[in-house]
Amino acid sequence: MTIISDLLLKKNSKCALVPFVTAGYPNLSSTVDVLYTLDTHGADIIELGIPYAYALADGPVIQESSKVALEQGVNFDQIIDMLKSVVPNLNVPVVLFTYYNPILVKGIENFIIDSSISGVKGLIIPDLPLEEADFLIELCNRYNIELILFVAPTSSQTRISSIVSKSPGCIYLVSSCGVTGIRNEISFQVSSLAKQIKDSTNKAVIVGFGISDQYQAARVSQWNVDGVVIGSAFIKSMFDKTPDEAVKSLGLFCKSIRHAIDSNC
Repeated sequence: MTIISDLLLKKNSKCALVPFVTAGYPNLSSTVDVLYTLDTHGADIIELGIPYAYALADGPVIQESSKVALEQGVNFDQIIDMLKSVVPNLNVPVVLFTYYNPILVKGIENFIIDSSISGVKGLIIPDLPLEEADFLIELCNRYNIELILFVAPTSSQTRISSIVSKSPGCIYLVSSCGVTGIRNEISFQVSSLAKQIKDSTNKAVIVGFGISDQYQAARVSQWNVDGVVIGSAFIKSMFDKTPDEAVKSLGLFCKSIRHAIDSNC
């Protein structure tokens, strides 16, 4: 199942915008408004993070949003119930972002089944060992979910080739080393790696980690990639605001990123 890849590749020269937000931030009720707002303000795919206390790939902004959600008792089952009512009304697909341990605790097949029932179309697991990906790929295919695999700029050529070959469709290229977060500069040397991957496969490539403003989003969208993922900057746009103000601020930021990307297509 490659619904996410199919959507990305059908966009032709237009680069997709993939905002990341944490489920349960500022609260679970507001997450409903957040999803609808992103859907109507320029997102092509929404990446929804499951709050997790040991999120080693996440920077301080996303960790703080997870902490707020967890302190309110937000959990996977609540998020799934929320998505069941929201996803049918969205025009864009939702991709879940979570770590491997919560999946193991829930039970791998149970997690995939529940995600599928909720209408989720993609799954990202940043700490999934490549050697354990085959079973998850098979399960995701069975339940109509696309598993998206990571490629890091520090990976060897052999490792990159293995990941690209194993990936069911979409490949997530990490634009910088370390955790997610807002950065003043993006390593534009990653553009050569993006070109290398695009030249070697017909699979979709999205780029994320550290992209934080209109300028950086516009630059990355010129790399001939299929999508740009932005997380910390979206969440930071909601900081220190009431829930209603946070959702409004998020929508304005989303529109500004959408305009920046489209202006460079």
